[in-house]
Amino acid sequence: MSFFISNAHAADAASAGGGFEFLIMIGIFFAIMYFMIIRPQQKKQKEHTSMLDSLAKGNEVTTSGGLIGKVTAIGDNLVEIKVAEGTLLRVQRHAVTAIMPKGTMKSL
Repeated sequence: MSFFISNAHAADAASAGGGFEFLIMIGIFFAIMYFMIIRPQQKKQKEHTSMLDSLAKGNEVTTSGGLIGKVTAIGDNLVEIKVAEGTLLRVQRHAVTAIMPKGTMKSL
């Protein structure tokens, strides 16, 4: 019956470079995360900040809530938007998501 049971062999000892290989894997993982997640997010944030800096009275904008209106006044933290005749809304400046082309409100 002993010929059915194979002899147990001792496992080879772990290689001495195991810690160094682990550090390389962590470095590669961080590089992938940086180029896939962090860098695009920073680029998007810079574009949004420059768009907010270029915001001017008379621009037609879209807010994060989906409202489209014309900028009538700009403050440090608030923007006043005219969405209809006699209807002015104040929204936080960072809630403006895009500057629309001139005439967008008329085409809607």
